[in-house]
Amino acid sequence: MSHLKPVIILSLGFCFAVISSPLVAQDAGTPSKSAYDDEKPSRPYSPYARPYSEYDAGVSYPNQVYWGDTHLHTSFSMDAGAFGARLGPEDAYQFARGDEIESTTAGRVRLARALDFLVVADHSDNMGFFPDLNAGADHLLADPKGKEWYEKVQQGKGMEVAFEIIDSFSRGTYPDAIMYYPDTQPYKDAWAKTIEAAEKYNNPGKFTAFIGYEWTSQVPPGQNLHRVVIYRDGASKASQTVPATTYGDQGSTDPEYLWSLLQAYEDKTGGDVLAIAHNGNLSNGLMFPLINPVDGKPITREYVETRAKWEPLYEVTQIKGDGEAHPFLSPNDEFADYGTWDKGNLNLSEAKTDDMLVHEYARSGLQLGLKVEGKLGTNPYKFGMIGSTDSHTGLATADEDNFFGKHSGSEPGPERMKHPFAKFGELSILGWETLASGYAAVWAKENTREAIFEAMARKETYGTTGPRMLVRFFGGWDFVADDARTRQPAEAGYAKGVPMGGDLSKAPEGKSPSFLIAALKDPIGANLDRVQVVKGWVDSDGNLQERLYDVAVSDGRKIGKDGRCKTPVGNTVDLENAVWSNTIGDTEMVTVWKDPDFDAGLRAFYYVRVIEIPTPRWTAYDAKYYGLDVGDEVSMISQERAYTSPIWYTP
Repeated sequence: MSHLKPVIILSLGFCFAVISSPLVAQDAGTPSKSAYDDEKPSRPYSPYARPYSEYDAGVSYPNQVYWGDTHLHTSFSMDAGAFGARLGPEDAYQFARGDEIESTTAGRVRLARALDFLVVADHSDNMGFFPDLNAGADHLLADPKGKEWYEKVQQGKGMEVAFEIIDSFSRGTYPDAIMYYPDTQPYKDAWAKTIEAAEKYNNPGKFTAFIGYEWTSQVPPGQNLHRVVIYRDGASKASQTVPATTYGDQGSTDPEYLWSLLQAYEDKTGGDVLAIAHNGNLSNGLMFPLINPVDGKPITREYVETRAKWEPLYEVTQIKGDGEAHPFLSPNDEFADYGTWDKGNLNLSEAKTDDMLVHEYARSGLQLGLKVEGKLGTNPYKFGMIGSTDSHTGLATADEDNFFGKHSGSEPGPERMKHPFAKFGELSILGWETLASGYAAVWAKENTREAIFEAMARKETYGTTGPRMLVRFFGGWDFVADDARTRQPAEAGYAKGVPMGGDLSKAPEGKSPSFLIAALKDPIGANLDRVQVVKGWVDSDGNLQERLYDVAVSDGRKIGKDGRCKTPVGNTVDLENAVWSNTIGDTEMVTVWKDPDFDAGLRAFYYVRVIEIPTPRWTAYDAKYYGLDVGDEVSMISQERAYTSPIWYTP
């Protein structure tokens, strides 16, 4: 896909610095710089021609967006296998790079637009267990619970087994006798196969296959503290250790335990690794804590410094709910209630209370990070944003019209909307509440493990709920309106400021930060409704504050003195036919915005949110395809979006 992007982008007249003159300069017949200087005409042939510069001779900044999924499960994950997944890591990489494969339940499938990179992130606990159970391995059938689960799976009761596995694992009651610990041979074999698959399909310059896993910490009775771990390295280093787990003497649910093993890995191998937390909405107040959930004491300087080191990114949107903001915390943000999951913890064994929410969502987490930094000197929640799927099908699909569900028991079919995703007592989450989300976008110079990993580490990333819109975001002190009138905003962006994920400090006397923002619609997707800047800070009294600014809106609508456009973009969705029209909205938005409420003495962060016009949700496509009457409770329309990594200001 990536090699087609320049053609598509240029056809829209908005190159975002994706195309640059070095492609011409590399031709063997191009004269040298000295020759050019001697022979250049007195005036340029074209009034649009730019004079030669060293900057043109070799673009030094990241000039390409690469799209990927950092969180995909296969049959090697015990829950995915129980739900019916039969696709392994090799299948997952093949599908992500654009190959046609045989799905678990729906026949031949192919991704409409290939991805640039993928992390197969199977659960580290019990890795490789379910393929053995499904095959009826002797050592599993010898155990009563193993035999019971095997027989149920053979009887078509895999969903029942899956829920039992998830619940017992969440509560810490999973049978020890059939646990695949890291020192067992079946576990080592599964990890070796995981590494082997990534090595086989990694193709530098064309497709990046990362080695990784998911550390599935669930503080009983089911508080989600999961992290995806991604290696920059290949097999020679990744194979020297095994993944961190949570069970038994060899594991722990304490994130500090995970970080210690990541440090041990780097010390032993000289390699590089990072971790990405996700689904704070299912942590019941533990994801962005001020009180350590393990010992019940205030988080320490060591905690904040270590977390900041190992967790540069946060997965802000995925299948199990969007995690950017919550309407209770952001009552003045009409776009905050997007795909909200706020009923309870992961297995719904404990109901949600309002006091938990501030410690669960990215926006409030960023605010809390500023507060902690003021006390302890380091911001533990200084993370960039990405999206990913958390699909358990082996299929990385985030498009509304190509959504294969959370697990293989909910792949396309007429009943999947009403299947319970989770149920405990009176609490339940139904299939229609899952999101067709999301993808990770990374600004890098090349499609390699090294370049993409380094972009993640510096937070030059953004997440979307599925659409592949292009977004640039720069902050500085000297951006002017003319910087938004260029076809290559990156040149002014990098020359005058810092990109998303960057830092500003010590404001010059009398100046407020200015931001260069550019957004281009997905070439085959919906037009844009608006571009917003989300600002968060901690006031002089220590209170968390936020403000939302509409900085660009479509269709000639007006932004009021309060920085908001109160006029909706409209709605062209035809639900009966599951289609929409791009007769509203804009194809691109480029602007320079200056903070009108800047206080140079207060820490703050800024990030961009790009909102599309309304489009049909995956439920609408299902209803049309299967001829369903789904009921009023089912959400059928959404406004998809992108979230950039923040830019931070520190006095």
